[in-house]
Amino acid sequence: MTDQPYHHGKLREALLGRAMETIEEAGVDGLSLRQLARDVKVSHGAPAKHFRDKQALVDAVALAGFESMNRRILDAAQSGEDLRERFVSVGKAYVDFAVDHPALLTVMYSTKHHPDSSEELRSTGAQGIHVARAMIAEAQQAGVLAAGDPETLAMVCFVSLHGTALLAAGGQLDGNSVEYVVTATTDTLWAGMAAGVPAAQLN
Repeated sequence: MTDQPYHHGKLREALLGRAMETIEEAGVDGLSLRQLARDVKVSHGAPAKHFRDKQALVDAVALAGFESMNRRILDAAQSGEDLRERFVSVGKAYVDFAVDHPALLTVMYSTKHHPDSSEELRSTGAQGIHVARAMIAEAQQAGVLAAGDPETLAMVCFVSLHGTALLAAGGQLDGNSVEYVVTATTDTLWAGMAAGVPAAQLN
C-alpha cells in the first residue's frame, strides 16, 4: 500500500483520531495498529513510527482525551465573571464530554490509574480537579463560599460529578435530562459549600 501523504505530525493526529473513534465503536479490544493503518490508508508499518505497540497507542489516546477534556473545562472555567455560573459550566463541560465520549472516558481513567502510567498522563489527568480547586479557593476569597479545605471540596465535587457523568453516559438517569441532573448536582454542591458542610473542615 502506498502511504497517504501525511505530514509526520498529521499522521499521528489521524491515527489518534481514528483510534478514539474505534474505542467508541468497538472498545479497546477492537484496536489494532494494523487496522488503524488500513483505516487511514497508510502502510501497516507506518503507525510504528509513532507508537511502539498497542499499549503505547492506548496511553497516547488517554493523554489526548484528557487534553481535549481539559480544554473544555478551562474554557468553561473562564466563561464569565459570575463564580457560580462558571462552576455550573465546568460541571456541564465535564458531563457533556462523558456523554460524547463514554468509552474513551473509561479508557482515560483506567489508563491513568494503571501502575505503569506516565507522570505526564497522571499530571494531565489531574488538571481538571486543579481547576475546580482554584475556582473554589477564588470563591472563598470572594466571600461567596464558606471557609474550608479547597482540595477536599474539589474532590467531593469531582466524585459527585463523575458519578453523574457515568450515569448520564450510560443513559441511566431514570428519565431525567442530563441538563436537569447536572444543574441539580452543581446547585446542591454549591449550596453545601456556601453553607459550610462538615467535610469542608477535613484536612
